[in-house]
Amino acid sequence: MAKQNESVAFEMTRDFDAPRDLVWKAWSEPARLQEWWGPKGCKVEIKKLEFRPGGFFHYVMAYSSGAEMWGRFMYREIEAPHRLVWLNSFSNQGCGIMRAPFSDECPLEMLNVVTFTETGGKTTIALRSSAHGANEVEKTYYRNLHSSLAQGYGGTMDQLRDYLAKT
Repeated sequence: MAKQNESVAFEMTRDFDAPRDLVWKAWSEPARLQEWWGPKGCKVEIKKLEFRPGGFFHYVMAYSSGAEMWGRFMYREIEAPHRLVWLNSFSNQGCGIMRAPFSDECPLEMLNVVTFTETGGKTTIALRSSAHGANEVEKTYYRNLHSSLAQGYGGTMDQLRDYLAKT
């Protein structure tokens, strides 16, 4: 059973030409996070950022089409500046968990673990995301979502790279 859970995980690694402390600030400070979080083509507005275990990052993504999508993190672990662990989900305006607007088979929550390592003034971010508390249908859906996750997280990491280059 553990092997099947492992196959559901999505992983990506990205290198940034910036020291870890600056990259960590980009993930942990509201004014910085709002500048880069989210897929390309959307503007993120932070509604709440409680950067502590048990706290929430609640946000709305606004697209040029006028569509909005709400999301939230519930932070589980914060080990500055080395590691973040959170549960990610779609949400409503009140920060409650919602099903994905595009599928009833998408897991309600995803467990994300991000590590930050620095070598020679450059930072490597390793992201691992897995379906959390999902049934077999949701796990299969999540496994099939990996190419979309690569595109979405890839665009988000591109925006982080661009933000760090300006900072």
